[in-house]
Amino acid sequence: MTNMLYITANPKTPAESFSLSVGEEFLKAYRESHPDDDITVLDLYSLDIPYIDTDVFNGWGKLQQGKAYEELSDSEKNKTEAISRLTDQFVNADKYVFVTPMWNLASPPMLKAYIDCIAIAGKTFKYTAEGPVGLLTEKKALHIQSRGGYYSDGPGADFEFGDRYLRAILTFLGIPTIETIAIEGMAAEPDKAELIKEEAIRKAREHANKF
Repeated sequence: MTNMLYITANPKTPAESFSLSVGEEFLKAYRESHPDDDITVLDLYSLDIPYIDTDVFNGWGKLQQGKAYEELSDSEKNKTEAISRLTDQFVNADKYVFVTPMWNLASPPMLKAYIDCIAIAGKTFKYTAEGPVGLLTEKKALHIQSRGGYYSDGPGADFEFGDRYLRAILTFLGIPTIETIAIEGMAAEPDKAELIKEEAIRKAREHANKF
């Protein structure tokens, strides 16, 4: 059975969000064309995602010294165990769909917090004499991202860091196939917003059938 993680990073509802509404259409079409796949939906704004902080570094340090989980403080234990669960869940999936808006030229902070929990040496990448090597070499990913302006090309392209960062980190983890559906220009041309959304939904449904 194929496992897919559908990951959203947006505190809004689909009715308020271009990315989430397009993502829902993708998910609906995907379920229709892949009825036997196992789909896990992760709303990053409803999860208690640990930040990499002093507790995490202290907990990791103790574990690297050979100490048991029981020897960690409650906070160290809770945070390191939560990170391990998220990492293992990511490793065990075959496909990933990320659904995000562009905020301040990048992505919402919860996505960065999540990435910090899954980019773990020894699990999703490893260090070698030739440099780091990604371990997720048989996976594929799709990013559905909404942008109020135009950032795919032209002068705005240099200022788009959300999709570029996600692609960079997923490539770093070894994922060979990464696609993007960009929903853009709604704020720049509000009179065309619905047409832009409809075109993005069409693309999302097409991707769902072949993803």
